[in-house]
Amino acid sequence: MNQKIDKLAWLHIENRKVLCARSIGKSTFYIPGGKRDLGESDEEALVREIKEELTVDLDTTTLSFFGALEAQADGKPEGTMVKISCYQAKYTGTLAPDSEIEELSWLGFSDISKCSLVVQKLFEQLHKQNFIS
Repeated sequence: MNQKIDKLAWLHIENRKVLCARSIGKSTFYIPGGKRDLGESDEEALVREIKEELTVDLDTTTLSFFGALEAQADGKPEGTMVKISCYQAKYTGTLAPDSEIEELSWLGFSDISKCSLVVQKLFEQLHKQNFIS
């Protein structure tokens, strides 16, 4: 039976690079975000996850859906897919790793091999659309 992991992600691009996070003890980078708690909307879950992981507050008045991507989930059995629904939004506060996050990094297309499979798909799309270099 194929399983699907449904996640939300905050896509934040500055200077043609994407803000990425690496969890404690892991080597792969991903787009910050996470899973919904029972009864949470995408907005509520994303705001909560970003506050927990990065210590900043998303400005929900600027929240906009960017798109969704799906790929094989890293470190999971073959056929386990992860879907990330990407949103963009402005934020207030100072970005800092918190909770399970060990490192934040601004990555460009040349860093694609450092990223999870679904983030690699996102980087390919962003590069093709000339959002990142």
